[in-house]
Amino acid sequence: MTPLFLTCDEVRELTGINTGKRGKRREELQAAALRTMKIPFYVNAAGRPIVSRAVIEGGTQHNTEAVRPKWEPARANG
Repeated sequence: MTPLFLTCDEVRELTGINTGKRGKRREELQAAALRTMKIPFYVNAAGRPIVSRAVIEGGTQHNTEAVRPKWEPARANG
């Protein structure tokens, strides 16, 4: 079974960030790189960026806008 989230190594490969520098942890730099790439992720309790595998593999489309029905005027009874 394929894991639901990218592994630490896959996030490292995706972002190109292996170590921290300039007083920032690796995870902080990876999160900044993911934001720059506009890849959705969340940070877990350990501070590690978590990326859904489906986002990278294109398995699902993430629709950020709710679908609204087309407005139609009310019709008078008559």
